[in-house]
Amino acid sequence: MTDRHPEPGADERAHSDHLTALLREEIAAHGPMPFARFMERCLYTPGLGYYSAGKTKFGAEGDFVTAPELGSLFARCVVRAFEPVLASLGPEAEFLELGGGSGAFAEAALRALDAAGRVPRRFMILEPSADLRQRQRERLHARLPSELAARVVWLDAPPEEEWDGVLFANEVIDALPTTRFTTREGEVYEEHVVLDGEGRFLRTDRPADVLVNGAVRHLERDLGREFDAGYRTEVLPQLPYWMQAVAGTLRKGAMIFADYGYTRGEFYHPERNDGTLRAFYRHRAHGDAFFLPGLQDLTASVDFTALAEAGNSAGFGVAAYLPQAQFLLAADMQAFFEADYLATDDELTRYRLAQEVKKLTLPDQMGERFQVMMFARGVDPDALPAAVLAADQGHRL
Repeated sequence: MTDRHPEPGADERAHSDHLTALLREEIAAHGPMPFARFMERCLYTPGLGYYSAGKTKFGAEGDFVTAPELGSLFARCVVRAFEPVLASLGPEAEFLELGGGSGAFAEAALRALDAAGRVPRRFMILEPSADLRQRQRERLHARLPSELAARVVWLDAPPEEEWDGVLFANEVIDALPTTRFTTREGEVYEEHVVLDGEGRFLRTDRPADVLVNGAVRHLERDLGREFDAGYRTEVLPQLPYWMQAVAGTLRKGAMIFADYGYTRGEFYHPERNDGTLRAFYRHRAHGDAFFLPGLQDLTASVDFTALAEAGNSAGFGVAAYLPQAQFLLAADMQAFFEADYLATDDELTRYRLAQEVKKLTLPDQMGERFQVMMFARGVDPDALPAAVLAADQGHRL
């Protein structure tokens, strides 16, 4: 332990030790483990992974705060952006949220959809974590009117049948298990995890397979340059397949992805020579991916150019790409804020509203670090939010 990290409790330590033992066993039995596999096991091992166990993740008592946890403004803006699409699709339109978190987004979004007269036929939450699913269910049934809560259904996998509606994902792409790579003497190497003589995790590099090598060469062609020897960063070679899996059956509608990240040129800037991988533990960001497996979040920023390519390959067009602050302003956040501010005389409530706006929009908070990408397929351009489209910065991609 170092003094920069709070000491875990005995139960937490035992939990992490259990997962660590499983990781060691797999490496001992099968050899060097690709970092993407290590990250997947740390986050999603049933009952032990960070997103699969019972520890609080979101909010002040967790390890990080997401936009929906700050209040209702974010969800209401997302709903406002989707309103014209839902109106064009009619009463059979459905809503799919990828990764429901604490349920805060679903709660605020359903209230906003109800207020706008756009309650979807079903509000689907694709949530692989049984623990998070239970937390979401308890929250929504406790806080929403029964007729709204009844619209919510939980999915283990993306819809297999074609559907029309809208899809939303906040901070989902950054949690996909990422591949780490480097180059030497013109060859691509993938980062793996091995054990030292005392059973500690160490990084090592092995020649990349065809999929990873192809993904890196695509990046170099698009960037117009080769990566410098020793440059180390991340790539998601599985992203097009993931996008097809989660959105392939969306026949007509729109999708919004919000996450922290960059355009490709910014992501692979020569000076960003150790990538974007980081860990979050009790509101502390650090660079030790091997610290307390199962107790900390592991994440990497999003290459939004790659996300655009993945959406295109799945049959969607990029309708808009812009910083989160610009998206929220285009989706009427100012009007929502003013209405809430004037609706109360409580100074503490007004202060919290002001803080919510600052965290969502200031450049050094979420306003510029987070980006928003909107896709569309099979809908009339007039059914897309005009103000959001007018603020599009897609030329940066």
